[in-house]
Amino acid sequence: MAKVIAYVRVSTDKQELENQRYEIQKYCDNHSITVDEWDEEVVSGTVRVKDRKVGALLDRLEAGDMLIVSEISRISRSIVTVLNSIQLCIDRNVQVVSIKENITFADNLNSKVMAVAFGLAAEIERSMISARTKEALARKKSEGVVLGRPAGSYKPEHYKLHGKNDEILAYMEKKVSIAAIARLLDVNRKTLQTYIDRNDLRGELRWRRYKQLGV
Repeated sequence: MAKVIAYVRVSTDKQELENQRYEIQKYCDNHSITVDEWDEEVVSGTVRVKDRKVGALLDRLEAGDMLIVSEISRISRSIVTVLNSIQLCIDRNVQVVSIKENITFADNLNSKVMAVAFGLAAEIERSMISARTKEALARKKSEGVVLGRPAGSYKPEHYKLHGKNDEILAYMEKKVSIAAIARLLDVNRKTLQTYIDRNDLRGELRWRRYKQLGV
């Protein structure tokens, strides 16, 4: 049976949570819609969707369901992520209602046109971020600012992974992916990748395999 699910998210302010609930309930009352389920979470919008409750929510939405949010940024701060989430819902014949933007995404031509517009906006967003970053770095360099980590500032004990070489190597020997190892050790994938490269753990792994083969 099709369901109406309301999703609300805040970073820290629980008062804002109530404001979102109010806006959604007001919209539903005006459109004679009954909310079957409220999903709430207090988490930053920059956290990956799949690592939040909304990720699990998107996975279990079925054809005919309706997802209501007070504004589209509640799903994510990233336009790219929002676009992917909306497209997933459209493909499953799930309606997405964003109250602030007064938009309803569904499996129709208008929604697909809007999705394309979101995709274009996402490309522009990526280009602008890249351009701003390059301009800022160029300006700092022209001002004589030394970019990157100061020489000699690296201290192994500052790394969360310091002392975990054997554990990491054990996972690598079992061919566990870098992303999975990072989750197991509760660190960012890039942090783990940097640590592996800095400590040449792949070279260590090859040496161990040669030793086992008696080479």
